[in-house]
Amino acid sequence: MTPVVFWDVDTQVDFIHADGKLYVPDSEAIVGALDALTRYAHAHGIPIVASADDHLPDHRELSGTPDFRESFPAHCMRGTPGQRKIVETTLRTPLVLEPEPEDAGPLAKRIRAHDGDFLLHKHWFDVFTNAKVATLLDVLDPETIVVYGVALDVCNRYAIDGLLRARPGLRIFLVTDATRAIDPGAAGPLLAGWRSRGVQMVTAADVLRGAVVPR
Repeated sequence: MTPVVFWDVDTQVDFIHADGKLYVPDSEAIVGALDALTRYAHAHGIPIVASADDHLPDHRELSGTPDFRESFPAHCMRGTPGQRKIVETTLRTPLVLEPEPEDAGPLAKRIRAHDGDFLLHKHWFDVFTNAKVATLLDVLDPETIVVYGVALDVCNRYAIDGLLRARPGLRIFLVTDATRAIDPGAAGPLLAGWRSRGVQMVTAADVLRGAVVPR
């Protein structure tokens, strides 16, 4: 069992930097919090599970006429600078887990043997479309997950809703000052809905002072 896991959602150049291909409004304002959370995790031996878009032109999420709900302009294209994670959220010796299925036995063995962070590539905004997520969660078996990153109303939403379904009883904390939404007006209803389902809202300062560590 892993007491705490930090869940870093898509902190990639194309989303976080103002000149990125799909900049999430005001995301540059959270870089300091993202940096502090990453440093805290590494200093305290907390594994980070990070998701990252890894797109090719034929992926279903991409569209020349995007609706910004189910489809988006080209972004985080494989091999481009925009697909990389920002420097402030650099992972420690990450084990990269591609979306394709893999037999659970050998995969679990690789995960158990790994001493570092985990990077889940995805071809659609829902991280649970990566077939390895279930095995990763089974092996880590976390008591608490701390979620942050972007975009609150898309990839964070699918991550949190997926975790609530997959791990009943899991303690989930959302770091509200380390996330931003594509549509800022969507934030309030999402936060209220998650609160009603047991998700706890915290700030980066709360995390840094140890408020989320299980007793």
